[in-house]
Amino acid sequence: MQKVMFKGLLPEEKTLREIKVTNGAKIMVVGSTINDVLAVNTPKEAAQQEVKAEENKKEPLCRQKQHRKVLDKGKPDDVMPSVKGVQERLPAVPLSGMYNKSGGKVRLTFKLEQDQLWIGTKERTEKLPMGSIKNVVSEPIEGHEDYHMMAFQLGPTEASYYWVYWVPTQYVDAIKDTVLGKWQYF
Repeated sequence: MQKVMFKGLLPEEKTLREIKVTNGAKIMVVGSTINDVLAVNTPKEAAQQEVKAEENKKEPLCRQKQHRKVLDKGKPDDVMPSVKGVQERLPAVPLSGMYNKSGGKVRLTFKLEQDQLWIGTKERTEKLPMGSIKNVVSEPIEGHEDYHMMAFQLGPTEASYYWVYWVPTQYVDAIKDTVLGKWQYF
């Protein structure tokens, strides 16, 4: 909960010796109390209820045009099997056989030892710190309730959602808990 500044914000993994701080140099340490951090990261209950009420008014996500174009492609050939009515822990292997918003193949790898989510496509793999993901939303796909469409919020607004389609329903809660910080004990 502290940041060190010396000629700019320092990477967290660097030591003062590595960045060549000399005797007599001026550095700045900025910190937050645990209450300040929790106040920023925990939306107020009224705001949460407001968001839920707003979501109930909107048409289902899977009927919206931006999502229809991907969902109309149908299930990917290599989609992972889904088990409705069951909640499972994340598997040890990446979740694969899903689409992103442009209809390209995507896989999700949870690197728990590094506290990262790797979002892999044919072109690249994005390595995201779990703490940088602001929210996770999901909704069952109409007509295929054993699969969900899911978004990872990477920035401050809905425009920053990274959408993933055809997520097996048994992993939805485990994904949310892992990304948003509810620890699983193995």
